[in-house]
Amino acid sequence: MTIEFVEGAVFFVACNKQDDMTSNHSKSIHIVMSTMKFPDDFLNTIICGDSLSVMQQMPDNCVDLIVTSPPYNLKNSTGNGMKNGNGGKWAGAALVNGYSHHDDNMPHDEYAEWQYKCLKEMFRLIKNDGAIFYNHKWRVQGGLIQDRMDIIRDIPVRQVIIWRRKGGINFNPGYFLPTYEVIYLIPKPDFKLVPKANAHGDVWEFTQEMNNDHPAPFPVALIDRIISSTHAQIIMDPFSGSGTTAVVASGLGRNFIGIELSPEYCEKSKERIERNKKHSEIAKLYPATLFQGIA
Repeated sequence: MTIEFVEGAVFFVACNKQDDMTSNHSKSIHIVMSTMKFPDDFLNTIICGDSLSVMQQMPDNCVDLIVTSPPYNLKNSTGNGMKNGNGGKWAGAALVNGYSHHDDNMPHDEYAEWQYKCLKEMFRLIKNDGAIFYNHKWRVQGGLIQDRMDIIRDIPVRQVIIWRRKGGINFNPGYFLPTYEVIYLIPKPDFKLVPKANAHGDVWEFTQEMNNDHPAPFPVALIDRIISSTHAQIIMDPFSGSGTTAVVASGLGRNFIGIELSPEYCEKSKERIERNKKHSEIAKLYPATLFQGIA
């Protein structure tokens, strides 16, 4: 399958419908301008389009859980690690080229405003017992911590979870090696975890995904921790990337909605979701008998 991105249009890569491209092409890709209807055009679907524009077409209180990690705007930096032409000290890092269809180098004020607007839309979409798990990275800029409060602003944060990652290199002698990212738990008033999930601490250690073409993929185990700790039945990721949130949600028997700007990542997500129907990536996280019950 090939997917062509056209500005102003929204393309649906429908992963839950028949995928016979010769006889049923219209059920595999839908090109729709303004007739998107919830839930039929959204559930168990990767939507190729701009996240903010797509969310603005969705009704209030329609999603149970949002799990996402936006582009971090890392190439807009006061340091020289990524912003020169050859990547400097980060020449071998995938992110030096940005993402497919997004170069990760917006003026900082524009980036913060964009992410704040996205968070406001996400908050509108979750139900009164729903929540957002918003992953981001703090960093040092101009010699001081950039803690992303210019994005969060008045968004109601209940908890900050520390995701401790493995490895890393620090080229700056002015501070210690950063080894974590943060996950903001942003709930509506009635959000609660499933029984016993509250026994997990607020520092989580998960190794980064290494076998993924996306430059910054979520670990499957991290997303499993979040989704399986909730009662959510409809899980959305508005920066879907390689489709990890969709893969985990589907593997746990939940419904997913993915939104992704890049046709390349949309196509790879669809292929990955199809592969997981036969060889689930989350099966290794569970004893065989327990996973059979989940699936």
